[in-house]
Amino acid sequence: MLPKGRKVSGRGEAVAANYAFGPLEDDVIIKHRLLTRTTTTRGEPPLKKLQKKFTSLFVELDKNDDNFADCDKLAKAFLQELNTFEIPLLKSKAVVDANLREKHNFDELREEINRQIVQAKTDIEMLKKQLEESKIERRHKEECESIRKLIATQPPRSETLKIISDLEKEIAALDAENTASSRTLELRKKQFALLLHVVDELQNTIEEEQRSLIEEKEQKNGMEDATGGSEPMHVD
Repeated sequence: MLPKGRKVSGRGEAVAANYAFGPLEDDVIIKHRLLTRTTTTRGEPPLKKLQKKFTSLFVELDKNDDNFADCDKLAKAFLQELNTFEIPLLKSKAVVDANLREKHNFDELREEINRQIVQAKTDIEMLKKQLEESKIERRHKEECESIRKLIATQPPRSETLKIISDLEKEIAALDAENTASSRTLELRKKQFALLLHVVDELQNTIEEEQRSLIEEKEQKNGMEDATGGSEPMHVD
């Protein structure tokens, strides 16, 4: 990758960085480096160097000359380069295996987290129900406490029973008195009715006697008038 360049702005302005490659070109370069095992922009890629070593060995082997020493030297160089190229591959394989294990662990962890989330939701619903039940129980306890305080302000049961017994006796006495008063009143009513009847009879008797006296007086006056009219008149 080319070195980064800077564009210095005027006084008081921000410093902006200009890159040699765009985002799409960076992706292509990164992909190419991963495929060719290139870790730096300097020097030849490891795969290309390995290819050159192999080509040199193959060309040397095709020669008919007595070049065993050169072939042995090139073979050792090729094997050394192959080992050098294999080490990053082994590292990459180890990284891939570690990533797979990490992914497996992450999947298990995600399943465990999801299970815990479901369990937490279930626990939350259960706790909500328990909270509602606790509220109802607390309200009942408060009502019971209010009733207990109200009962505590009342007199003892024995005293209440004694008051009730006294009231029952008083009611019984009042009932007896009421019954006696009713009987007395009924007797007085009968006596008063009898008195009225006697007074009425007496009044009728008096009226009859008065009429009889008036009739007798009228008869007597009539007789006197008749007697006076029949006597002779004396002439002086």
